[in-house]
Amino acid sequence: MSLGRLSVGVSAGLGGWLAGWLCSSKSEAPPRLRPLPGHPMFGTVSAAMPVPADAPMRDVGTIDPAPAKNASRVSQIMRFGFPGLDNVRSQSDYVLSYDRRARVPHWVFEHLTAESVQRNDEVDRAGCAFNADESIHPYFRAENSDYKGSGYDRGHMAAAANHRRCQEHQQETFLLSNMAPQVGNGFNRDKWNDLEMHVRKLCKVFPNVYVCTGPLYLPRREADGRQRVSYEVIGRNQVAVPTHFYKVVVAESPAGHLEMEAYVMPNQAIPNETPIANFLVPPDVIERAAGLLFFDRMDRSRLKRVNGRKTTWL
Repeated sequence: MSLGRLSVGVSAGLGGWLAGWLCSSKSEAPPRLRPLPGHPMFGTVSAAMPVPADAPMRDVGTIDPAPAKNASRVSQIMRFGFPGLDNVRSQSDYVLSYDRRARVPHWVFEHLTAESVQRNDEVDRAGCAFNADESIHPYFRAENSDYKGSGYDRGHMAAAANHRRCQEHQQETFLLSNMAPQVGNGFNRDKWNDLEMHVRKLCKVFPNVYVCTGPLYLPRREADGRQRVSYEVIGRNQVAVPTHFYKVVVAESPAGHLEMEAYVMPNQAIPNETPIANFLVPPDVIERAAGLLFFDRMDRSRLKRVNGRKTTWL
């Protein structure tokens, strides 16, 4: 995808920031990629990560072709690795890393299937209430009062419609530890929702879909020519308002092949006619901006497409 197309519908700050990353990467000799786990743009792997007792570390090439049925839910969700290890906590059907300074997640990880996203008349979204996460220390906890009158929606990172197996799963997506302030009209209720629906539609084709979602705080070039990171905070607890949001998706085919898509959207109203494909970015751009590594236990030989393009290997 050309940078010109990428910038359509995206803020000038994001376009300039991505251009800087892409230009700087082209100015250096590309590293020779080794056959290590990770996506094609990345040549190294992260340090050791905690793995549940029922999912011992194995060689990359021997990762099960499908999540083990008798494994813990955390092991199933985090099958391809943890993006980071800061303040990781789990709910019944998703796993997150919480940013205590910003009072929003670093990342939220989900494993979706056709069953988990299908309509369930026994699950009532209207019966769910937004609640502070009382497992978070009060010093670092976001409250509903922080959002009141702010002009921002309590934006789900793990979407409620992704978790329809039971009422408990859906209710847990309404914890404020799963939220970040999002522009409502034109974004959370519109273009971001379009992206969430696109991810759920993948479950019609792929038996396993893994999703990592989170906030970004990207720099913009100011009048003096210098780049600065600036973002708003809301409420008594000073909940950070991200400048952008990312979503990195890996879908597994029935044959065990993997496809990856990576998106960055500005936290602003976006015209309805803007295709979500305009927000596709190289996955390593998000990794550098977020300070995370995505899917680094993945066997790269199984990754056939990134952002719709066939992968090539050295």
